[in-house]
Amino acid sequence: MERKPIFTGAASALITPMTQSGVDYENFRKLINWQIEEGIDALVIAGTSGEASTLTDEEHRDVLKFAVEVVDGRVPVIAGTGSNDTDYAIDLTKYACEIGCDAMLVVTPYYNKATQKGLIKMFTAIADASTKPVILYNVPSRTGVNIEPATYAALADHPMIQGIKEANGQIDKITETMALCGDKLDLYSGNDDQIIPLMSVGGKGVISVLSNVLPKETSEMVHKFLGGDVKGAAEMQFKYFGLIKALFSEVNPIPAKAAMAAMGFCEDYVRLPLTVMEDATKAVLLDRMREAGLDV
Repeated sequence: MERKPIFTGAASALITPMTQSGVDYENFRKLINWQIEEGIDALVIAGTSGEASTLTDEEHRDVLKFAVEVVDGRVPVIAGTGSNDTDYAIDLTKYACEIGCDAMLVVTPYYNKATQKGLIKMFTAIADASTKPVILYNVPSRTGVNIEPATYAALADHPMIQGIKEANGQIDKITETMALCGDKLDLYSGNDDQIIPLMSVGGKGVISVLSNVLPKETSEMVHKFLGGDVKGAAEMQFKYFGLIKALFSEVNPIPAKAAMAAMGFCEDYVRLPLTVMEDATKAVLLDRMREAGLDV
């Protein structure tokens, strides 16, 4: 029997609306509902864009539970449960499974890093503890470690390891991974400027920052490609290229927070060590948003 993907299309790596007092649940509800109404295919909660690294443990669990309740089965909820502490990642993964999250997004360990052997052991331990599918998240620019194609191949037969969010930017490595793993792992782009290139080597979609501001259009781009309209999909990739670059002109999610604040979904507030967007780069971001048709 063919395995069903966790999702096909675009999943928003959703910001977590915050104020100095804590998580802004009123705007979080508004944002989640708007994303679903706009046609997003899935939501990633408490990932990098959700500032998971500065959420307290209680906040992390609360935002996951809140999202599951608000979404109420309308789209898959993918929980960010990765950590550089394997035991903590296992504990958080178990909790996310218990409260009804549909899948886990587990990043490579950061700062302490790992050998490829260590990655295999860590991901296996987390997947063994999970009752829901796991997506491995490779983002060496932030973690300092890359998941090699042979490592993916070693993990691909685990029944709970189902997908990869690939943000290493190396098309040759990603192509090698797909050549080794085939249909065993679902590939999702982790870079908005490479959605269509990764789709061309078998990608099922994207876990996106762009879709925070353009959920409908980001999903449409992927589904155009999957429906055979490669030219139309590529044209959308080109159309939003300037906005994508602006959304990464400072460390994510600084620009995403600024963008969503301009759209009325949150305060322009990020937790230290992040700081709000500089005036010059913010001006460019707002210009690119207007060019994309957004009223800001």
